Amino acid sequence: MLDLRPNCECCNKDLPPESPEALICSFECTFCRDCAQQRLHGTCPNCGGELVRRPIRPASKLARYPAATERTLKPAGCPH
Repeated sequence: MLDLRPNCECCNKDLPPESPEALICSFECTFCRDCAQQRLHGTCPNCGGELVRRPIRPASKLARYPAATERTLKPAGCPH
């Protein structure tokens, strides 16, 4: 099951489950579109993988399969 993380690991921007602004790598590291494009240039700083748009879980499935609530933030931020 895909872990729908609640925030960008770089800037801590909220990324609710329905956000089209969330991008992820194959390890589910999560970033907002601005950080992914402007700071990271489409590459995950953790694993080097490609960042792609996170799928949106249908609202009817969120009750049974809720989004994650634990926030992840890189203490030093992301590279510029």
